[in-house]
Amino acid sequence: MIILPGFDHRFGWSVVPVPLVLLGDLGVLVGMSVTFLVFRATTHAAATVKVEENQQVISTGLYGIVRHPMYLGALILFFATPLALASFWTLLFVPSLFATLAARLLDEERFLLANLPGYAAYCERVRSHLIPFIW
Repeated sequence: MIILPGFDHRFGWSVVPVPLVLLGDLGVLVGMSVTFLVFRATTHAAATVKVEENQQVISTGLYGIVRHPMYLGALILFFATPLALASFWTLLFVPSLFATLAARLLDEERFLLANLPGYAAYCERVRSHLIPFIW
């Protein structure tokens, strides 16, 4: 996501129009903002899923829209970063990154359903895993 755009620019493989680059810049801002809001909403957000003592299910803010808003922020970044760095070729990585993210998300959900009290009821209320109204 970072190295290929450099080669793309150096060798002129992609010609990304400036409006798309600016849209990518905006997408990076949105993706980072989503991640920031997740860290503000919960102190339990981490790279490794675990359940801590007295941990509560959060269902407000972005968590009231999708179950995994930090992953939503990452997904936005997956699409926005190649555009912001003016590299259409880097977009080829997005499907595999999405598949990896989805697999991890489903694994985390299995863990949370088994270990976090109230998570099953939360899943009934918030139906979208990652993409509002789609999945």
